[in-house]
Amino acid sequence: MTDFNEIKQDTITRMDKTIDMLKGDFGGLRAGRAHASLLDNIMVEAYGSPVPIAQVGTISVPDARTLSVSVWDKGLAKSVEKALRESDLGLNPVSDGQLIRIPIPPLSEERRKELVKIAGKYAEQSKVAIRNVRRDALDEVKKLKKDNLISEDDEKRYNTDIQKITDDSIKKIDDLYALKEKDILQV
Repeated sequence: MTDFNEIKQDTITRMDKTIDMLKGDFGGLRAGRAHASLLDNIMVEAYGSPVPIAQVGTISVPDARTLSVSVWDKGLAKSVEKALRESDLGLNPVSDGQLIRIPIPPLSEERRKELVKIAGKYAEQSKVAIRNVRRDALDEVKKLKKDNLISEDDEKRYNTDIQKITDDSIKKIDDLYALKEKDILQV
């Protein structure tokens, strides 16, 4: 990259993508209510390769405590059921031909704490990714300085800007985690 604005824009874009991925991961953690995004991260073995569950059937929410998956290809019903059972969501699907009903059991206190730990792990992985993006940006700035394209003062100012962007992103992750923790622990 040839100038700081490119580096800054790339850094912001990459950090925003990391935060969006975290939101997706958090969406897959259940908080006691049924919602279709709960199954977003479940992969089903179909036609020799793993595919997202949404690509083999229609996911619906008949009521607050139940999800259902209407599988388009009857031959994949067993694979969908197996993927649901083996997921770390603690689900026990009931198959009725091409329709698979998934009762959502109320969360025990122990399971809630376990889900908070998983959410914490996702948040920490995102923070590591943010720090890696920061490192890449700082390396780019260092390269600009080494090539004599910027002054030492510019380098310091740019490093400060990148650190501020990093701190803002880390704060967003902490805020998202706090919201998810509250959501999970709410009975």
